[in-house]
Amino acid sequence: MDRSPVLLLLLALGLCCPGIHGQHYELQVRFPHSITQLREGQRLELECQTDKNSGAFWVRQDKTGNLHFIVFISSISRVTFKGNQKTSTRFEARKSNSFYQLVVKSFTQQDEGNYFCLMNNNQMLYISHGLPAFLPVHPFSLIGTTTPGPTTQRGTTIKESNSTTLNPESRMQERNFICDIVIGVPLAGACLLLLIALAITILLCQRTRRWRCSYKR
Repeated sequence: MDRSPVLLLLLALGLCCPGIHGQHYELQVRFPHSITQLREGQRLELECQTDKNSGAFWVRQDKTGNLHFIVFISSISRVTFKGNQKTSTRFEARKSNSFYQLVVKSFTQQDEGNYFCLMNNNQMLYISHGLPAFLPVHPFSLIGTTTPGPTTQRGTTIKESNSTTLNPESRMQERNFICDIVIGVPLAGACLLLLIALAITILLCQRTRRWRCSYKR
């Protein structure tokens, strides 16, 4: 049975309410080797130290906040990866004394995120602090357009811009769309209520006139 969905739910609850579902000081996570700058394709080692002998889970939280179960390492060094697999093409895991170690064989953008170590002991979920692992942003990756700017005799310069930043026209269109929703929906509702009120008023007036006419006769 794959326990990873239940585990991820418990972890999400623990991250939201650490005072109730988890305690951060019980587990210590770190990189065993100093890293000045993480590179793509690099072998990345992480370790989690604990004084409890209950096994440990490794989980990654990606940039969007989604949680991904990686591996469970038992107290007797048995390893279970996602899908109840005993081995993984991307990861290695092992237990050494009080250390539960995780290795990313070849780090890529797919592996970026915050890494958590957690343990379930005596019906209490213990969660470590997040260990961030991200690739450096390459300056050339920020080039959003290749339209040449002013040229000189020495060459052509390329205007750099943040590819994630919207241009003014897109921002204006987005704001107009939001304004249309914010203003248009209440107005449509108000118009509908006015039409209903008008229809009720006309109906009542017609009934009142008929009653007066019949009363006079």
